This record gives sequence, C-alpha cells and structure tokens, in this order.
Amino acid sequence: MREIVFDTETTGLSPLAGDRIVEIGCVELVNRVDTGRSFHSYFNPNRPMPPEAEAVHGLSTAFLSDKPRFADKVDELLAFIGTAPLVAHNAQFDFGFVNAELAAAKRPPIDLNRMVDTLALARARHPGAKHTLDALCTRFGVDRSTRIKHGALLDAQLLAQVYVELQGGRQIGLSLGAAARDPNSRRDAGRPRAEASPRRPVRPPRPHAPSEAERARHQAFLNSIKDPLWHQLAASIDANGTRH
Repeated sequence: MREIVFDTETTGLSPLAGDRIVEIGCVELVNRVDTGRSFHSYFNPNRPMPPEAEAVHGLSTAFLSDKPRFADKVDELLAFIGTAPLVAHNAQFDFGFVNAELAAAKRPPIDLNRMVDTLALARARHPGAKHTLDALCTRFGVDRSTRIKHGALLDAQLLAQVYVELQGGRQIGLSLGAAARDPNSRRDAGRPRAEASPRRPVRPPRPHAPSEAERARHQAFLNSIKDPLWHQLAASIDANGTRH
C-alpha cells in the first residue's frame, strides 16, 4: 500500500485570512516503509512573512522572493501524491491550506476521505499524553536532534517514523502477498492490510529415527562408561521405589 506523509509551513494559521503555504514536504511510504522518494518545494507566497511565522520556520520574505509560486509546481505535486492516502499531523490544518492553494490554482480539492490524521491516532492510542511531533518523537525514540526549527520535509520524515510506530511498528510493513483490502477505501486508510500466505512446495518428511548402525554405536559408547551414574541411582532404589 502506497501512502504519502506530508507537512506544510505557512505564513499563518488561516487560509481564509489570506495566509499561504510557503513550504511543503512529502515522503513516500510503501507498506509502511520509507522508499526514499520525496517531494519538496518552497513557494513565494506573494505577501510579506509575519515575524511570528518566521520565528517558527525561519523562512523570510527575502528567502522566498525568488521561489516559484504554488501554481508553478502544482502539477508536479499532484503527480507525486497520486491517489494515495495522505498522512499529516493535525491533518485538518494542512488539508485546509492545500485545498485553498489548489482552488487558487484552479484545481479540484483533495478528497478528505484520503486524510489520515496522526494527531487523532496519537490521542486514541495515548489519551492524556502530549501529542506534539516533538513529544511523539521522544515517546517512540525517533531522533529529532537536527530539528532546530520547523521544516516541512524534515518534519514529514520524522512524522513518517512516528506514523509507523503509531500503527504498530516496522513489522507491519512486511508484505508477503496481495492485499485483502482496498487501499483507497476510507475505512482502511492508515491500517495494515491482511496479506495472503504464499504457497510453499510440499516437501517429504525428514527421517528422525536413528539407524541400526547409529543405535549400535550409541550402545557401544554407553558400555564403555565405567560405573555410570544411572547404575548407581538404580542401585540406591529398593524394590518399593524408595531411594536410600
């Protein structure tokens, strides 16, 4: 099953207030294993970067001034994500921004049925605990030592590892046959698929009984032992089965 884990950085908190995406990072998983394929891009938002947003991700107006617009990269992004389920942390936030950018680029929105929210998964699995990406990395032993500021691709890479742990760990990514579920159905998004057991050739049973020659060699070895312990034990037990 192919899934895309992604993260965005923005100019603020609300696309309805005119905030824009300035960075997106996507990581491809197949059967919960990172394939090494990714998509990453910065975008010129056509507006100044608020200081409070820059303090979070470190992306300045000057840095973004020569970057492409979202519409310039939208076809490349859509080709990468394809029809796969899309995994994000607090996914409603990221989906809201992506769909706002798609609307501005005159593209259809992404169906929310493709959304897999790791924040919801974490809350269900560890109620009452902290569910930030940093906290989940700490919980699952994911190395985040290079995370000085928020960055879309780095955060997507960290989230991919957290997502695998939230789903039960690496072993669920081992695929031995064809999937028994539809990977495009909302019910099965974010869940491991049942795998058909592979057919194996029938092999004749291996003989385990000793041959007559082996029996004879074993008996000769026993006969060579002087005053064995089992003879001493037998001699210490009387006819009533009492040991002296």
